[in-house]
Amino acid sequence: MIDRSAPRGVLPAPEPRGVARVPAALPVRPRAGRLLVLATVFVCAACGLVYELELLALGSYLIGDSVTQASVVLSVMVFAMGVGSLLAKALRARPAFGFAAVEAALALLGGLSAMALYASFAWLGESRPALVAFSFAIGVLIGAEIPLLMVLIQRIRRQDAGGAVADLFAADYVGALVGGLAFPFLVLPVLGQLTGAMLTGTVNATAGGGLVLWLFRRDLSPRARWLLVAANVTVLAVLGCATVLADDFERVARRAVYGGEVRVAVQTGVQELVLTGPPTGSPRSLDLFLDGRLRVSGYDEYRYHEALVHPAMTGPHSRVLVLGGGDGLAAREVLRYRDVVAVTVVELDPGVVRLARTDPMLSALNARAYEDPRLGVVTEDAFRWLRGPAAQGRFDVIVSDLPDPGITPSTKLYSQEFYGLAARALRPGGRLAVHAGPPATRPRTYWTVEATLRAAGLLTAPYSAGGRLSGFAAGPDRALGAASATALPQDWGFVLAARESVPRLRVDRDTPALRSLSTQSLADAARDTERTRLTGLPPSTLPHPRYS
Repeated sequence: MIDRSAPRGVLPAPEPRGVARVPAALPVRPRAGRLLVLATVFVCAACGLVYELELLALGSYLIGDSVTQASVVLSVMVFAMGVGSLLAKALRARPAFGFAAVEAALALLGGLSAMALYASFAWLGESRPALVAFSFAIGVLIGAEIPLLMVLIQRIRRQDAGGAVADLFAADYVGALVGGLAFPFLVLPVLGQLTGAMLTGTVNATAGGGLVLWLFRRDLSPRARWLLVAANVTVLAVLGCATVLADDFERVARRAVYGGEVRVAVQTGVQELVLTGPPTGSPRSLDLFLDGRLRVSGYDEYRYHEALVHPAMTGPHSRVLVLGGGDGLAAREVLRYRDVVAVTVVELDPGVVRLARTDPMLSALNARAYEDPRLGVVTEDAFRWLRGPAAQGRFDVIVSDLPDPGITPSTKLYSQEFYGLAARALRPGGRLAVHAGPPATRPRTYWTVEATLRAAGLLTAPYSAGGRLSGFAAGPDRALGAASATALPQDWGFVLAARESVPRLRVDRDTPALRSLSTQSLADAARDTERTRLTGLPPSTLPHPRYS
């Protein structure tokens, strides 16, 4: 038992020989009590890491640029853990009550963090302040756990500080491992972000409150005991009600983000897919959002896809590779050529392909490209697939229909190494068409893509096309919702590349009828794009990405 003459919570000096130790009044033997404390450390550590990963995942999804969001969350949280460790000194006089109170607060904040971030994104249009605030608050509470647990475990049986710390940290690290593995393989795919966070908070409150209210109940005054019971019941009730209302909350928040005509909302293992627009009518009313960013607008997607595909089809084009483009729209343009023998679409997310096959509006927009026997689908990461033997020297045309390079997960698909693999997959005389981002609004990104293609040994012809706003995160400005985006201009930037000579920007006489593209419009677009040129930019590589 802790020496009452010493300051509470401070490890006293070893007791002289012959002085009897009085064990803590526990309902179980000391060995079982220690195991229960360590088991609680294990559970709380797992819950804490799930909260952290929830913030990372949701921050990357809502704000973008996963590297920046990971850096913000981790650095703020680690700093806050240090602050929490210092603040825990004030609670060591009543460690059992302090630990239970910390766990109740942590369960409430962590359990509701995902819902609060999504609400901030949907209705306030900005989630960065909420991300930083929750990272700090959760970090403070996590940091307060170990000092209080150190005091509690010494209440059961005195041991040297080094041994106690080793036991606690071992349980803590193993719990963090389990929580880290459970999040991507169990919590996220089975429960989703909102329900997963709230269920984690329920487990957290039950473990922390249960340990103190049962194992250390004799350390609590009757008033403290009833306060903790009331606090934990309230936390569990709030989390339970939030879980029941989670689906309704998602629907309301989704309407706030995407407008009132959300038809399909699917969370795949890769991203969130949202289709908006009426269930019947013209496909031009359809919008496809991937992770909150407008990826396809039925209003004028043809401008983008005609400009991306047809300049590359001037020349041999019997075998075509589409990287990305799981929506089937680039494949639709390719399949308009009767002399195309085979089209291979390499798409990471099978959910996009499934939606493009089965949704009536999207399949009408892509002219049911997936029903064409010439089209084959490979569900794999494009970088990994290009490294394999199936890609080498097989294609007359490669169409890179990928998200903007500024989105961190796609950065490697705009690297010098990636374009080197793509060049290896081309037949002699083959062409590579790349979506490179808007040259007018993001010239550094666009011309970095062009410089990277040249560094990979390709000769380039830059050009652009105009259309509707594409690729924005739907929440940062509520005025930029799905309904109002049609009025906003946007330039799409492309680069046509080849190995042997600079490719000519033109459309052949035998090109299928086009609505927005001609040889003259391509010449004008190339001239306008050239005015934005930035020189001297280094290429982007895997170890040194240049996009922001």
